[in-house]
Amino acid sequence: MADKRDEIILRGLRENNLKNIDLNIPKEKINVFTGLSGSGKSSVVFDTLATESRRQMTLNYPLYIRHLMPRYERPHADLMQHLSPVVVVEQKPIRGNSRSTVGTYMDIDPLIRLLFSRIGSPPIGSATEFSRESSFGNCPVCNGFGEIVVPDITKIIDHTKSLRDSAVRFKPLAPPGWQGRWIVDGGLFDADLPIKDFTEDKYNLLVYGPPEGKQAFGTYYYKDGTTEIEWDGIIPRFIRLYINRDLTKLKRTSQEDVLAMTTHTTCPTCEGSGLNPKVLECKINGLNIAQYDHLELTELLGELAKIQDPVGTSIAQQAFPNVKQLVDLGLGYLSLARKMGTLSGGEAQRVKIARHLGSSLNNITYIFDEPSAGLHPEEIDMLTHMLKNLRDNHNTVVVIEHNLAVIKTADEIIEMGPGAGVSGGEVVYQGTQAGLKKASAITDLNHKVTINKNPRKAENGFSIKDAAANNLKNVSVEIPKNVLVSVCGVSGSGKSSLLFGGFMENYPETIAVSQGSIGTSSRSTLATYMGIMDDIRSILAKETGQPVGLFSFNSTGACPVCEGKGVTTPDVAFADPVTVTCEACRGTRYSDEALSHRHLGKNIVEILELSIDETNQYLKMPKIVKKVDTLKDVGLGYLTLGQTTSSLSGGEVQRLKLASHLKKEGQIYLLDEPSLGLHTKDNAHLLDVFQGLVDKGNSVILIEHNLNFIAASDWVIEMGPGGGKKGGEVLFEGTPVSMLQSGTLTAKWLRKGVKG
Repeated sequence: MADKRDEIILRGLRENNLKNIDLNIPKEKINVFTGLSGSGKSSVVFDTLATESRRQMTLNYPLYIRHLMPRYERPHADLMQHLSPVVVVEQKPIRGNSRSTVGTYMDIDPLIRLLFSRIGSPPIGSATEFSRESSFGNCPVCNGFGEIVVPDITKIIDHTKSLRDSAVRFKPLAPPGWQGRWIVDGGLFDADLPIKDFTEDKYNLLVYGPPEGKQAFGTYYYKDGTTEIEWDGIIPRFIRLYINRDLTKLKRTSQEDVLAMTTHTTCPTCEGSGLNPKVLECKINGLNIAQYDHLELTELLGELAKIQDPVGTSIAQQAFPNVKQLVDLGLGYLSLARKMGTLSGGEAQRVKIARHLGSSLNNITYIFDEPSAGLHPEEIDMLTHMLKNLRDNHNTVVVIEHNLAVIKTADEIIEMGPGAGVSGGEVVYQGTQAGLKKASAITDLNHKVTINKNPRKAENGFSIKDAAANNLKNVSVEIPKNVLVSVCGVSGSGKSSLLFGGFMENYPETIAVSQGSIGTSSRSTLATYMGIMDDIRSILAKETGQPVGLFSFNSTGACPVCEGKGVTTPDVAFADPVTVTCEACRGTRYSDEALSHRHLGKNIVEILELSIDETNQYLKMPKIVKKVDTLKDVGLGYLTLGQTTSSLSGGEVQRLKLASHLKKEGQIYLLDEPSLGLHTKDNAHLLDVFQGLVDKGNSVILIEHNLNFIAASDWVIEMGPGGGKKGGEVLFEGTPVSMLQSGTLTAKWLRKGVKG
């Protein structure tokens, strides 16, 4: 079959846990890879297919250009043929600075600036002058940031104390410093009277200085006599001396000291836009560019359609498709000004997708990493329609996915397994949906949702009153204690605002497990992340009499050749990079001296090669046993102690974060879409963990779209009815059984899930 050009030919794949597998991936089809978390899906799709396609694409450029481009090492495989250019949409966070927004990421902002420069009234000039980055366009007060740092008088002064009794908390303005002594002894204020008892005039004089046009002087006592110094007020003095100057030049006052006395507030000059007020005077149909940026994308489409000017119309037509793409992907509630760093994982993924879908090129391979992440079942139809459109435009679509609705759109299903980690890395099944139903595979396309018919009864609850953050419409809700609660609703409906905003403010002791990364690196292992590596080293050091550092590849125990990396990367100039296993330590990272010492017959490397399931049979220290058990509880028993965290899949990282918080009782756990990256069978295991936490007296609250989690909960809260301005309300509160009778969107899909 290797001569067929309508298939991608992959032979002898050995990346990570892949066991020398062979695959033919049909072109111009939707190919869905599924299987347990850690079964090898990403190793095939990203580490082999995507990497080799990118590597071969760079070979088309001259050497001097390739030297400036990302360089890819050839994956471990015997043969990789008939590849096509790839567009990769991963779940990794979008990189960008604090000013990066949806508008800048999608390249819509330059077109909007051009639009205002051409048809805005009164006219300003060039398009660059509508940018907060330009010298003319940025706000002169906040320098384009939209926020200013202002002194917070409640932080600077303790109003219950007197000046002599340290009412001024900011040390440079308090005794025994000269400024503090002057305020206390200068004669302007009663130094023994609590600040709260000052008259209004005296308080204003202390805090803000004398009224405009007037002066006040305080006496300063020094060794040789006295002098009169003009008093300007604590706030004006603080701004002049500690905000409007270079703090790095101060010797005794740090930037942290100053910031501790301040608060960030919206810049009053530009109203948070970061733009010069002159720029904001320029308008199109009554709206300035800042108002354009804050329109919901559905509203922005309407404004672009209103433009009649011939020049403006041609520019608006260029911006329209990118905005429409975001709306079509269910992100119509976002605005161009929304910062990329504030998007959920699912939202960021869809913005990435939208960025690539504007292309009319075909014969491309599109690779998606769980595109259903963060999507409500109601929004999955939109996603599957997009995948089919890509395929029908003569592209190859490769998807890693666990969502059954997405899997059912596949022309070809490739299931990896049979297990995870060392037990995975094989092709369990490849073929059509009909064949998968007959095969003894892991994925059950006829899976039915099981409703919890005996929910726990809560005696008490957590109260949220009049929550109004973001799009919440003064929401008040009671979340039951010591039960399993799921909060659901379409994207942008207010779930995160309610829980990570309103709830966390009221209950800051909550253990929150978000979708963020864990700062993985090639030197970070499971043992170091779980905090047991030091204990393992201590056991070896105690038994052998050697220093603890000898058993660390980041210290004296490192292989002297590769410096503890286990591999070497020879300088091969402009050729493809090559990673070579270190010949001195054979990839173990340790020196011969470190490997010569043993505990119960095993050296440090052999200990780190133990799987989590095997560890407690060998290491008996209670602290290690306790932490290793938490990894077993979340289904990570197949991983080894020495496995690098950078090699873990998204689902494994999520469970690892959860494991680090387990074994605590009487706690509140808040988890953001824990089903992310998990196969249906993994979900069942994780649900058991949550039920166990609740049984031990904990409260577990989930933000979830997954119907299996919602159905298994004791209590469900649904937000909606739409996203953005159309959301922010509580639509439903009750048990899963009562939800079946509800008219909400989630209830509709829950009824379908029960029927299968």
